[in-house]
Amino acid sequence: MFRKQLSWVLLFLAACIILQGVGAVFALREAERQVVRGRIASDIHQGFVQLSATKQHLRAWVTQHKIGAGGNPAAREALLDNMQTTLAELAMLAQTAARLGMQGTDGEEQSERIEALRVLEKNVKTLGDTLKQVKTLPAEIPARLGWDTLTEVFDRTEGRDLRQLIAQSIIRERAAMQRERQAADATLDRIHWLWIGMALSLALLSLGATVYFARALRRPIDQLVKGAHTLRQGRLAHRIHLDGRDEFSDVARSMNAMAAALEKHSQQETEQRHRLESEVRERTSALHEANKSLQLTDKRRRQLLADISHELRTPTTAIRGEAEITLRGGERPTPEYREALQRIVAISRQLGCVIDDLLAMARSDMETLSIVQQTVDLSEPLADALFQASALGGEKNITIDCPPMPKGTMCVMGDAQRLSQLFLLLLDNAVRYSHAHGRVTVRWQYLEQDPPWLELKVTDQGIGIPEEELHQVFDRHFRGSLARLHRASGSGLGLPIAKALVLSHGGSLTLQSPANERLGTGTCVVLQLPLLPNTGAAPLITPSPV
Repeated sequence: MFRKQLSWVLLFLAACIILQGVGAVFALREAERQVVRGRIASDIHQGFVQLSATKQHLRAWVTQHKIGAGGNPAAREALLDNMQTTLAELAMLAQTAARLGMQGTDGEEQSERIEALRVLEKNVKTLGDTLKQVKTLPAEIPARLGWDTLTEVFDRTEGRDLRQLIAQSIIRERAAMQRERQAADATLDRIHWLWIGMALSLALLSLGATVYFARALRRPIDQLVKGAHTLRQGRLAHRIHLDGRDEFSDVARSMNAMAAALEKHSQQETEQRHRLESEVRERTSALHEANKSLQLTDKRRRQLLADISHELRTPTTAIRGEAEITLRGGERPTPEYREALQRIVAISRQLGCVIDDLLAMARSDMETLSIVQQTVDLSEPLADALFQASALGGEKNITIDCPPMPKGTMCVMGDAQRLSQLFLLLLDNAVRYSHAHGRVTVRWQYLEQDPPWLELKVTDQGIGIPEEELHQVFDRHFRGSLARLHRASGSGLGLPIAKALVLSHGGSLTLQSPANERLGTGTCVVLQLPLLPNTGAAPLITPSPV
């Protein structure tokens, strides 16, 4: 609305300025025209005066020449040429005056001017021819005799008195000059008042537009400034009350919408700050709990090192004692030596297990696991792990049930030795925490995804893991309550190492316990590894016990 009104006012002012410019151009051209008319009228009047004066000079030359008192022919020719030039200029000025409309009040002025110039031009021509024949009179002849003839040539042409004709022309041109001067003065006076009127009109229009817009803009601008100041103070609930259909109302609505959005964001920020403070408190509490758990883990680690040190000392002492007892005294029968060596082998096997635990602890950090990336057929490391686990299971008559994996069907990018270690750790855990004469089931499955995955499940019928301890099974040195009761020895590093190996190959490892919900026993370990493209599962083969 205000934009349209302002546009119309500006267009009107621009039109006034353009009109004033057009008027200025018109006034300038009219003033120039009047000046030209006055100058031409003055030049015509001056031409007739000059023509009259030149004719008098020529008359004086004739008189001098007649009486023999001078009269150079060159002076005569100069005077005649001057008169002809003046007449030619007057003819041109007369044509210009006709073109400019300098006709006088009755329209006869121009015709009289042209007629006078025609008569004078004929007179000058006749006078020139006559004066060329003028000779100096002898002294005895009176000057009056030759002068009458010349007077007739000088003063009359076509029966008209040239002196009267020139005098009338001078009077007429003086009147025309006065008339044109008065017309020029009147024109300048009109232009003067026209300019004053246009300037006053433009000034009044500008003043009126200024007053109108100043009164129309003061109220909305004051409200917008007041609203902006209030919003700047942080009072986002304030609203600007401008409900019109003009641009300021649009700005007010935009500012109100912005204030509403800022108020909403401020409320959200306050809620987020409160939520963040709550999360910080929760995280702080979690950090305290983690610190306690870390202290407990460190305590367990120190206890584990003490236990392992004790276990290293015990089998070493037992081996040394068995050897010393065997070597003490004289020769003994071969069966006694064999029994001693078998006991030393058993103790050495126990010592090897302890050493393995120490090495696993030293190498269990994920950052120190060296992985040689190459294409690996999973059937080979799985077969190696099954062979070693079957020897462990044979001691407790535990059966391992796994369908053979055809060669070339499951390939990954990884380390064959580490993958064999991973499979053996899962199978070893399943065997160690199973009851005698139990069964461990291994199943593998091809998952059609992009990329494809292998899913391997190792399920035992052992002691299981309590639900409240499931989230800690991958913590280093953690051993559950049932695990400590079932098997006193152990380092609590098997599953953490297996987790680290799986992550280094881009897979995942999860535990489900109990595996048999009806009986509440057993544990199922689910391993998933990404396969290389263009590999697929072979037809499922009927499982056979290993």
